[in-house]
Amino acid sequence: MPRFSANLGFLWPDRPLLERIDAAGAAGFRAVELHWPQDVAPDAVRARCAAQGLRLLGINTPPGRTELGEFGLGALPGRESEFLDGFSVTLDWARRAGAGAIHVMAGVVPPGARDAARATLIDNLRRAAGMAPEMTLLLEGINQTDRPGYFYSTLEAKAGVLAETGAANVRILFDAYHVGLSEGDVLGRLERYLPLVGHVQIAAVPSRAEPDEGEVDYRHVFDTLDRLGYAGWVGCEYRPRAGTDPGLDWVRTLGVTL
Repeated sequence: MPRFSANLGFLWPDRPLLERIDAAGAAGFRAVELHWPQDVAPDAVRARCAAQGLRLLGINTPPGRTELGEFGLGALPGRESEFLDGFSVTLDWARRAGAGAIHVMAGVVPPGARDAARATLIDNLRRAAGMAPEMTLLLEGINQTDRPGYFYSTLEAKAGVLAETGAANVRILFDAYHVGLSEGDVLGRLERYLPLVGHVQIAAVPSRAEPDEGEVDYRHVFDTLDRLGYAGWVGCEYRPRAGTDPGLDWVRTLGVTL
């Protein structure tokens, strides 16, 4: 059975970060993952995770100017120095907090700039991978309904970038919700791409609620991960239908343990 991580970007959103860590531990999770926690001291996060017996998996690179529609800088031509500065700050925070992975956000790219954006992303990834050899750098596609214009939304596109980057510590983040909306056939694509996957995330398709409803039967997903020998974590990155704690009934419904 997979090991589950609480994504504290979405779970217990009504609480400060340190209290979300406490809630994850109390719920039975053994790992957490974060979005942009850099406004909280990394030493405090490390200490709170240790107190709860939680492993901190990873965080995201800065999204950029979200008020202007930005959602990552990795693939934005002309913003290379800003990306590397942001990555350096993220890396320092992750090291001090005890995280082992960083999701490198590619960003929203105009249609006519895709070739330049791809070259920019590959160059940025090569530099970032060299700066952080002990970290796993994750590439996540985002579906075009939730984030129109995001640089990639398919596994094939991410696999191509990964291959051209040529760094062993760059891996795919397989978010079953985004895969389900963008491409479908979540189980088939999981089997095909799992050798390139560094982390898995789950949520209902298409609602992004708890993973006990919708088009994907996560019992089959978990069975597939077990059969294929996946040894990593499964991040619970869903938006609770109501409160986070009542919504954890999905664990019993699907017959899993945290």
